[in-house]
Amino acid sequence: MNGIQRVAIIFAGGPAPGANAVISSAAISFVDQGLDVIGFLHGYENLQNYHPVTHRLLPDVHYRKLERRDIQGVRNARGIMIGTSRANPGKGIDSPADLLEPSKTVLLRNVYNALVDLRIDALISIGGDDTLKTGNKLFLYQQTLPANAKRVRIVHLPKTIDNDYSGIDFTFGFFTAVDWMAKEVQNLRADAIANGSYFIVETMGRKASWISYGVAIAGEAHLVLGVEDVDDSLSTLIPDPENPGEKVRFLDLMRLTDLIVDLIVKREQRDNIHYGIVVLAEGLAELLPPTYLSDVSRDDHGHLSLGKIDLGKLVARLVKNRYSERFGRSKKVTGVQFGYESRCAPAHAFDVILGSQLGIGAFRALVEEGLDGYMVSVHGQLDLHYVPFSDLVNSETLKTEIRFVERGSDFHRLARFLEERTDDIVEWGPGQRGEDPSNI
Repeated sequence: MNGIQRVAIIFAGGPAPGANAVISSAAISFVDQGLDVIGFLHGYENLQNYHPVTHRLLPDVHYRKLERRDIQGVRNARGIMIGTSRANPGKGIDSPADLLEPSKTVLLRNVYNALVDLRIDALISIGGDDTLKTGNKLFLYQQTLPANAKRVRIVHLPKTIDNDYSGIDFTFGFFTAVDWMAKEVQNLRADAIANGSYFIVETMGRKASWISYGVAIAGEAHLVLGVEDVDDSLSTLIPDPENPGEKVRFLDLMRLTDLIVDLIVKREQRDNIHYGIVVLAEGLAELLPPTYLSDVSRDDHGHLSLGKIDLGKLVARLVKNRYSERFGRSKKVTGVQFGYESRCAPAHAFDVILGSQLGIGAFRALVEEGLDGYMVSVHGQLDLHYVPFSDLVNSETLKTEIRFVERGSDFHRLARFLEERTDDIVEWGPGQRGEDPSNI
């Protein structure tokens, strides 16, 4: 077993459909070989606070030994059987030099000590890019220890509904989230038809726009805009509040608003259609001017709480007002926010299969390949590959790179082909004969 007798599994970050397929498939691979599998509850929350005297880790309170009865028949179960959290024991470690500072590695050291005291030989980390960064820091931290110190081997399994991961084509949970939100968009479409109205749908996805494009394509939205679409036509330069004399590019809300109003007008002019769906990526909120973000909190990993900005409602309100200004009549425009309701939805079959392969890949990486400090990946027809942390994490900043939708790629062009163009708008103004869309 390549020196492994006892393996631990941890799940961190936001939920994702297919989580239990990953956990159970990984666990059963080891259990079938007679090895112990420990599932730590709620991510790194308890591990980072471990102390052998004041905060000992207790079975069925802080961790569970996973038995065969726990991990059979649960691949399609919703939720996360061992829970999750966003606890970040690597917080404040921003360079390799920080790993040598005892004051900065307290939480990492607690995690390491807990694993050693519980006789863990290998850790399977399941999570997003922040969890990958934590796994890499724990891997590097162990390299600073004396040569005779115990080593806990680490492999990471990529998880995020956002699909913004380098080193893998698609992450488990992505297709379920897209499918779930696309069906919601279709429901809103029927509502919009009935009421002659528009919905501005903000979709989860953090910085990248994979979910937004997928939802727009599968849900048959009429316009989709992601972070990758913000060019000179949708942005403006304003003084940088943190660097006097410098300018930074921000999303121009008025230009965005007029683009959506143009879409409404075109559909009214050309086809006498008075309803529609616009999908916006939540990551656009990060490009708002500082005045919109000053009171927004950040999580333990430093990310803005984008859901609290409620971009969909903000843009809906602007579009409604702008339409009234331009045409002298009202238009019902409603903003909605999608995301949380999809994270524990019943997993799409593809996500169950993908998650199961990643779980098996953890066993194969540790036992068959003898790897340490690697991420499990799949390409093509779910062929397993193993990517070293050093290929995924910047060696100087210890940060990962977000994988955006490549502008002009075939996936990006697919969304553009299927949406409605707004470049042939006839500009109308109040008081002009025949300009009122209700007369068309």
